[in-house]
Amino acid sequence: MIEQSAFVLHSRPYRENQLLVDLLTETEGKVSATVFVGQSKRSIKKALLQPFLPLKVTLKSQNNFKQIKSIDSIAKSYPLVKNSLYSAFYINELLIRLLKEQIECHHLFSQYQTSLYALAQGCNIASELRKFELTLLEELGLSFDFTPIFEHDVSHFYYIAEQGFVPVYQAEPKNLTKCFVKSHLEEIAEQSDLAEDSPSANTFKLLMRQVINQLLGNKPLNSRKLFIKSNKK
Repeated sequence: MIEQSAFVLHSRPYRENQLLVDLLTETEGKVSATVFVGQSKRSIKKALLQPFLPLKVTLKSQNNFKQIKSIDSIAKSYPLVKNSLYSAFYINELLIRLLKEQIECHHLFSQYQTSLYALAQGCNIASELRKFELTLLEELGLSFDFTPIFEHDVSHFYYIAEQGFVPVYQAEPKNLTKCFVKSHLEEIAEQSDLAEDSPSANTFKLLMRQVINQLLGNKPLNSRKLFIKSNKK
């Protein structure tokens, strides 16, 4: 049994007086583990099993399951509100849906903490989400090759899974909405500091959404619904 830093991604009832918890851990990556919380509504363990609260946990392997044997908070929960909170839920949902279990991912764990801190500090939300998404894609063995952007003298590119950026030589106007503008992609490739509402930042968002949707099998994310409801108010 090893004590390690961790965050709760999600928890749900399992058996009597137990929860099944999805954790992002420092040394084992994403882990699903059971924990006994008892019957009391004031259970200390139940109170600690909240998202965005830095924890120290000790996990024990038993048969095909992990069990949380001890759990303690090591800092206050990140103060996330409104869109920052919805963004953090979005990050958690991506990890639950896309990250394989029990694979070391120290860099991703570090970026997760950095992202929560930045969101809590009111930093540029779009920029912080792109940083996390890129780190997650790297963990999944994916990355963008921007070389074609600088090699082809065209104004637009498609992005096609397993092919990358493909130049558009004879695009019909109706298809240009599915393409990405070269100058925007150049800014993204050069890691420019993109203004939150700039055309390049919007292109980056659309590009990442296309890639992530493909990884999700085009199944919608529940966390995105929070943004939609919030913007309607």
